[in-house]
Amino acid sequence: MAAEILLVEDRESLRSMLAETLAREGYGVEAVATGDEAVRRLSEGRRYALVLTDLKLPGADGLAVLDAALASDAALPVILLTGYGTVETAVVAMKKGAADFLGKPVDVDLLLLLVRRHVDARRSAVARTLLAEEAGLAGMPRIVGHAPALADALDRLRRAAASDVTVLLTGESGTGKELFARAVHALSPRRGGPFVAVNVAALPEGLVENELFGHERGAYTGASERRAGRFELADGGTLFLDEIGELPLGAQTKLLRVVEERTFLRVGGTVPLTVDVRLVAATNCDLGARVKAGAFREDLYYRLDVFPVRLPPLRARKEDVPELAREFARICGESARGRAFELSPAAAEKLVAWDWPGNVRELKNVIERAVLLSAGPQIRPADIVLGAPGEEAVGTPSLAGTLEETVERWKQAGESARIRRALEEAAGDRTLAAEALGIPLKRLVQRIRELKM
Repeated sequence: MAAEILLVEDRESLRSMLAETLAREGYGVEAVATGDEAVRRLSEGRRYALVLTDLKLPGADGLAVLDAALASDAALPVILLTGYGTVETAVVAMKKGAADFLGKPVDVDLLLLLVRRHVDARRSAVARTLLAEEAGLAGMPRIVGHAPALADALDRLRRAAASDVTVLLTGESGTGKELFARAVHALSPRRGGPFVAVNVAALPEGLVENELFGHERGAYTGASERRAGRFELADGGTLFLDEIGELPLGAQTKLLRVVEERTFLRVGGTVPLTVDVRLVAATNCDLGARVKAGAFREDLYYRLDVFPVRLPPLRARKEDVPELAREFARICGESARGRAFELSPAAAEKLVAWDWPGNVRELKNVIERAVLLSAGPQIRPADIVLGAPGEEAVGTPSLAGTLEETVERWKQAGESARIRRALEEAAGDRTLAAEALGIPLKRLVQRIRELKM
């Protein structure tokens, strides 16, 4: 999401030039001509990533805007511009809390450098705040990292959590969608209610409606008693539907009704039930493409895609890899060997150099193996095995062991590689990948799980 910048400049030509320059860099800009208007907007509680203001303005001046900005948010960065500035003025502004001071005529390159620096720092600060809050929640694993791509996703998550808006989490497999879904719940007013998660792709097609909506006694052979579905169990809280793109079309129709009306029928039931549920859905496939292919209802797609949050792949936030690896080394070490493990600098370099096609899940698996292989409390490069299960770091299956063991490793490596390629060619859509592989979708999901991809 583009950062929102409040620009305050009374000269129309300069205001237009600065607004266009910042917009070309991808920032969202609100441009006003007076300090009074800026103070009003700030006092209304509008949220910004940065304020860029002239010092000399009609009415309220730049220092008044600075005061209003810091009163609304003490961590909000403010950059002051002036053609009348002196060293004394700059000192006053910095003492009052200005982030930076830039003279006129404006050096655009320097201005963009300062804006980028302070906006990135702001995003990281938002991320750190959210991480600290999550860490204090009972039973909540931490979201680790401070990369701008992650901070941007966390900023959107925070905005969504405060309301009941439906959230759609998108991104590659292994990026931590359930963790983010739990964070939405934990930071929302519903935190005291239940959090219910269901992996749609793992449900047999004939049992999807039964799992989601429950059944009445006698609804079918073997239904000896009434059973509540996931929607009922999540009443008053949050329901997380993972891999929503795999939901059968028939169940999509019933889900649409629940999303729109908050009512549904149990399987075999005649009395509508009403629930108060906040819905979070997740997918690693392109739902828009599935709509065009006729595999996903367009009306349901638009109901789910109210507030999309895209989770970045690990390769887009490699600066977070060492910190994530250290956290996993601590957790896995304490769990598997009774003590926290550390990560050597050389091991960290090796991890950063890898592209992580399996994202955070793959990194965790690599560290779990490294903890078991390590001779001491520090993980070294030799302990780190990268690639599919049974592969050596160079990507070639090991020849150690019996012939049958070797053949099985090569078979699994080849199968894993073929599945990865099919998923990449299908842009993560498992249904299309299964068709390309010539196997049923459920078989593909099963093999992905068995191969720990």
